[in-house]
Amino acid sequence: MARTEAGAMEGKILARTGAVVFIAVALTLTAIELSSKDDKADAVATRDRSIAPQDPLAAELRRCSGIGEAGPRDPGCLKAWAASRRRFLGQRDSATVPAPVAPTTLFPNVPRSADRKGTRTDVTAPAMQVEPPRPEAR
Repeated sequence: MARTEAGAMEGKILARTGAVVFIAVALTLTAIELSSKDDKADAVATRDRSIAPQDPLAAELRRCSGIGEAGPRDPGCLKAWAASRRRFLGQRDSATVPAPVAPTTLFPNVPRSADRKGTRTDVTAPAMQVEPPRPEAR
């Protein structure tokens, strides 16, 4: 009986060793495959960038993204973002866009002559009144 228990123990150890070796080989092959795919993708990306014609707007947007927090204060970046927004939304250039319509008054029933004489009428909107809190019903 001692020999059969020892043989069974050797079989378990051999099976565990084989499983560990199999997992190690699988992980190594996966790592090699992932690293070779990354190299191919990088090569294609750099090759496509060098062939593509340079878009001045894209170059300016890259510059703006690289300057960090100074971007929103840079007039060039503000212009580039506006142009990008117009391009994305399919809007026409600002030179060809018609002038905005004059805003209408908040209260059209107030005569406009009151504004021109120098005596302005109070045209503020009425304040919203807040209801006092009610006690909860229990």
